[in-house]
Amino acid sequence: MPARDRPPMQIDFLGMQAFLSIVEQGGFLQAAAHLNLSQTAVSHRIRKLEDALGMKLLTRTTREVTLTDAGRALLPRVRSALRELELSYELMRQHRHNAPRWLAFACLPTLAATQLSPVLRRFAGLYPDVAVRVFDSAVDEIFEHVESEAAAFGITISTAHRFDLSIEPFAEEPFVLVCPVGHRLAGEPAVHWEQLTDDVLIRISLPAGNATTIDDALGDRRTAFRWSYESQHTAVALDFVAAGLGLSVVPALCATARTGVVVRPLVEPAISRQLALVTRRNASLSGLERALRDIAIDQIRLSLSAG
Repeated sequence: MPARDRPPMQIDFLGMQAFLSIVEQGGFLQAAAHLNLSQTAVSHRIRKLEDALGMKLLTRTTREVTLTDAGRALLPRVRSALRELELSYELMRQHRHNAPRWLAFACLPTLAATQLSPVLRRFAGLYPDVAVRVFDSAVDEIFEHVESEAAAFGITISTAHRFDLSIEPFAEEPFVLVCPVGHRLAGEPAVHWEQLTDDVLIRISLPAGNATTIDDALGDRRTAFRWSYESQHTAVALDFVAAGLGLSVVPALCATARTGVVVRPLVEPAISRQLALVTRRNASLSGLERALRDIAIDQIRLSLSAG
């Protein structure tokens, strides 16, 4: 079975805890007292762990408990893993106790890079003592942040509706052509797609979502273009353009104030993506969360109208 088709491995932390306690405390009875469990419960955890691994870890007699070869091989790994887990748990407890109360939201990286600084400056002018955490994440991760309540809301592209989330479109962001300074198309008021058939183009990879939007809009015409380079991130594609490697088609706001490149409208077809606000369905934002949401949406709309 290919690795990607295998079910995820279930890590038996309770069994590993019982195994380590038996070894360190010197027996089942002592481990049960240390873990505040019955001896039967400790025995059950060990049997479950051994069954999952398919090997015996301990040999138990009326006098003593000894490690098998497999148990001796596993012991240092279990000890290290559980110590690391305990340390991480304690660090998180301390962080929660000492850290400020964060106002958290999620945003597409292509918007975060150019739009969030003015948003946060405006917000800080009104609420200087509020700490803000930004998850600049891909579309799927934004949904996860909002769904798990790690983020109060997300600013992303409008996609298929999900039953657990509310998705409210608020703006259309056009895709634009980005070319190096001095390129033959740099002085055009608008560029038609057919004018790009002889140029080297730089593509943003499919996971970013932008390539899919462009492919869907072009249909079969997409094969007429020379997609000679591909990058994972829009910022890298813009660096390629500035270096003269080719041209790229990107969402308009991510090319704002980029040095070394010229941005031109792209038409026939004109392509855009729909920006949307994502919140948990039937959840109410606090007053501060609503204020930050409104400033973010207003800033993005202002930037689009200015462009």
